[in-house]
Amino acid sequence: MGQQAIDDKRVEQFETAFHGAVIRPDDPEYDDARTVWNGMIDKHPALIARCRGVGDVISAVNFARENELLVAVRGGGHNVAGTAVCDDGLVVDLSEMQGVRVDPDAQRAWVQAGATWADVDHETQAFGLATPGGAVSETGVAGLTLGGGIGHLRCKYGLTCDNLRSVDLVTASGEFATASEDQNSDLFWGIRGGGGNFGVVTGFEFELHPVGPEVATCLVFYSGGRMVECLRAYREYVASAAAEVSTLTLAGVMPDEELFPADLVDETKIAITGCYAGSVADGERALAPLREIAEPIADFSGTMPYTEYQQLFDEDYPDGMRYYWKSLYLDGLSESAIDRITYWTDIAPSPLSTVDVWQLGGAIARVDPEDSAFAGRHAPFLLGVEANWEHPEDDDANVEWVRDCLDDMRQFSDGSVYLNFPGFLEEGDDMMRTTFGPTYERLVTLKDEYDPTNLFSLNQNIAPSGSARADGGTRHE
Repeated sequence: MGQQAIDDKRVEQFETAFHGAVIRPDDPEYDDARTVWNGMIDKHPALIARCRGVGDVISAVNFARENELLVAVRGGGHNVAGTAVCDDGLVVDLSEMQGVRVDPDAQRAWVQAGATWADVDHETQAFGLATPGGAVSETGVAGLTLGGGIGHLRCKYGLTCDNLRSVDLVTASGEFATASEDQNSDLFWGIRGGGGNFGVVTGFEFELHPVGPEVATCLVFYSGGRMVECLRAYREYVASAAAEVSTLTLAGVMPDEELFPADLVDETKIAITGCYAGSVADGERALAPLREIAEPIADFSGTMPYTEYQQLFDEDYPDGMRYYWKSLYLDGLSESAIDRITYWTDIAPSPLSTVDVWQLGGAIARVDPEDSAFAGRHAPFLLGVEANWEHPEDDDANVEWVRDCLDDMRQFSDGSVYLNFPGFLEEGDDMMRTTFGPTYERLVTLKDEYDPTNLFSLNQNIAPSGSARADGGTRHE
């Protein structure tokens, strides 16, 4: 969508009818408002429309469409690809729409699209309830849910999108709609895993489950020299793990002077972490084998509040650090795959980077693949390759490491990816077609119906048929 100067009178008219703040480049709060979590992202939108409610979202979408502006939608601003902000266009900023309402009897929560998982957990845990969220509490609810949502309760209760019961959204035409199994069911199918392609979701209704307030957790670190042994044992463990167990491994240097003895701070390590969605006593027994694979160099396992476990990794992903992540669904954890994971861990250019293996299956795999757009139910594991570093001069080395690792690891995968760990958007249409397979054409049909001009293109984009990408194919590099 071509960018152009916005007529001042039109902007003034927009501001007059808008209840939230309309932030321009000359406003003192502009730089803070355009900043997102990933320090690699440095975009300068023409306007930021900080919405207070659905009426503001409708106004912002209509203004963008009528003025042919590129649109970015900001929820939590935590997406690694930086799609919450854009150059020259309009940011529909939902960050002040953070309300969470819980009905403990019905075990339902209604969540506005600017909320984070910390906001949700705070309210739901007051009643000993939770819905599957992410692995970092500062992550936005909206982006995680629309991309599927792989978190700490996944094997027992499924993906975040599996626990979605309805959404409210504003379509590209500026119309308000509700989607559920009973209303606009085709749209509800696409929302669950198809990303932000079909509208601006303003609110979510989630099913809740009894969780916590205390849960049994595992967080154990082994020497990197035992990585092959640990990954083999992990493979065997998850093959027969209890349904309540959801775990992952993280391999890297992970330098932390507070956690490790001085002589181990700069050494490669492998961590195994997870929690048990059930009784603490059962959880301690179920997780115990993960703590006994070898002699740990540190073991922080134990019982803790669920909210504390949800925040365990927050400090490892601070605002403003530089991030470049990619993912692949793995068809198994073969001896060759383990060897290559070890290799890529050892040559990571940043000590803050990790190569992660997420246990999947369980409740994720029990949902019929045709029931939602989410494309990863077939895989037993997800590989996450996270480059995390601090200085711009190290950008090229870290990005190259991630790309080379993924190119190598595709031999153990069908090439499909988890859309919430996509890297930037340079892969384009081929990545989406590979990930969704035959489902892709159904998503295109849905895109044609709800966003035929590709107003919502800054996402893991599904381009409508018969039209070029509205953003001209521009991708972050």
